[in-house]
Amino acid sequence: MDKFWKQFKSGTDIRGVASEGVAGQKINLTDEVVEKISAGFVLWLSKKANKPADQLIISVGHDSRISASRIQAAVTRALEPAGVTVYDCGLASTPSMFMTTVDLKCDGAVQITASHHPFNRNGLKFFTPDGGLESDDITALLALAEKGDKPENVPGGSVKPVAYMRDYAKHLREIICKGVNAADYDHPLKGFHIVVDAGNGAGGFYASDVLEPLGADVAGSQFLDPDGMFPNHIPNPENEEAMASICEAVKEQKADLGVIFDTDVDRGGAVDHQGEEINRNRLVAVASAIALEGNEGGTIVTDSITSSVVAAAAMHFIKVRLILRRRWAESTTVLREATKTSSTRRFVSIKKESTVLWQLKPPGTRR
Repeated sequence: MDKFWKQFKSGTDIRGVASEGVAGQKINLTDEVVEKISAGFVLWLSKKANKPADQLIISVGHDSRISASRIQAAVTRALEPAGVTVYDCGLASTPSMFMTTVDLKCDGAVQITASHHPFNRNGLKFFTPDGGLESDDITALLALAEKGDKPENVPGGSVKPVAYMRDYAKHLREIICKGVNAADYDHPLKGFHIVVDAGNGAGGFYASDVLEPLGADVAGSQFLDPDGMFPNHIPNPENEEAMASICEAVKEQKADLGVIFDTDVDRGGAVDHQGEEINRNRLVAVASAIALEGNEGGTIVTDSITSSVVAAAAMHFIKVRLILRRRWAESTTVLREATKTSSTRRFVSIKKESTVLWQLKPPGTRR
């Protein structure tokens, strides 16, 4: 693969410059590039699903970036002529797009996003019912795009608008209701004041369609309207300015909790009632404690940027095994290997393609 096509590979995603506006950064994620990569996805997915292209259902969604409409149109131009049924999900979160492969039985999904990156960038994330594509899969798509391979044009392709975010929000509400199991079952958050900062990305629905219907007071929530220029702060929960903004909002509102999302809502942070961050390691530790309630002996899988503090906290307070991922390229690979090793009774070191999976036992456990 030549340098031109290699530039679009960003781990398990496609990324590029999609809009003018930043000096020295010329648009490279052109309509032609997007169409070729999307055509490659159809060929790849057809082989994986063992279906001809004209029997495939592929959902397409996007975050709030200013280039979203242009790129979605280019994706659709590659899919529809191949006979694909395209579900147009419009403004959507990345997790919801994966869930279309579960709830809507889509064979694949495409999310148009560049996560927390600047306004002028955009990209593509791809999903199947097995999860996100892995690094080798992205390389394969780019190789097909470089060669110009595409499916045969056949009649029967269509584009159908689908309001899936409504159903996805309902799904999230149901998870919360079941998890809390409050006396007022349908309003488990009644009496709680929660401020949401969506950073002008796709996460505004979380305040209006998830928290508020569950009884939460969301007054003081900010930057809920999508605006791909991100005029208020970078939509990144790990950005200092963004976190300072939500911390201040929580203190001003005297809220119980603050929640902040990145552009496509697959990354988040939280703030406690004192305006203190519950982010990074602390957020993982809290989530681990919640997930393991009633699941003694369970396993937590984290990525390489999580420090040993989380492991120590988990083993001290939860007394469970903790698997730390070290430089794994794909989360799906980690989960697959974690499943294989979760019943192992001794310290395990597994090497695969220069990666290591560590399994730690609780204090007092014999190796």
